[in-house]
Amino acid sequence: MSRNGQERGRWSDTGKGRWSDTAILVGHFTMPRGTAFATHWHPVHQLLCSERGLLRIRSEHGTWLLPPSLALWVPALVPHATGSEGDAVMRGAFVDPASCPHIDWRDPTVVAVTPLLRALVEHLDRTDLTPDARARAELVLLDELRPVPVTSVSVPEPRDPRARAVAVGLMNHPSDARPLAAWGGQVGASARTLARLFVAETGLGFGQWRERLRMQAALPFLAEGLPVESVARRVGYASASSFTAAFHRVVGVTPRQYFPY
Repeated sequence: MSRNGQERGRWSDTGKGRWSDTAILVGHFTMPRGTAFATHWHPVHQLLCSERGLLRIRSEHGTWLLPPSLALWVPALVPHATGSEGDAVMRGAFVDPASCPHIDWRDPTVVAVTPLLRALVEHLDRTDLTPDARARAELVLLDELRPVPVTSVSVPEPRDPRARAVAVGLMNHPSDARPLAAWGGQVGASARTLARLFVAETGLGFGQWRERLRMQAALPFLAEGLPVESVARRVGYASASSFTAAFHRVVGVTPRQYFPY
């Protein structure tokens, strides 16, 4: 499938460039904590979804943390890296581009994992389907893909050692609410210098950068099922309402929409 030595499965470049008569091939991967697939790409589209746990997908277009309620469509030839946050089970549906010319997403796109979509992915993981039954299910799966307005939660890291020291400190303790002036004495730079460095090296103001970091830190807690109020305190918010407003502003949906279970 990929250019980093992963199994090519039954993909064939003969005939119509399909897996024999199959337009969609589903793979099932158990991913214990810390499992990661280095940056790679596929000659086919890929629909990545979590059966259990939280997946982290990185590409030059951003970083996505996927609970079982969301999947990521990765277009053919787009380099990406996949890892697990905690123990996870991933299903990857590899899709022949010739089977879906109507899907023209050029960048990775988040889609909702509806009960029907999940059932179809599991159904296509079977090996006893007739060609006609498989073809019908594949058409329905492709018709069921619905984008959702979820934004990448990538957090660019500054390169300057002074700004990077602030970034590392906040990565370790996202609830730290100290202003840049307080950090300045610790890292040897004025608040103005640090503010300029964050904008120049991450493209974000310090407040925006810290907000994104807090949302990224919150996602694994939410995936564990912790109450929103508890997660809000862990990442530096005084109330669930202020955290929910920030989450919606950064991610594009509310925590309960992102984790509807």
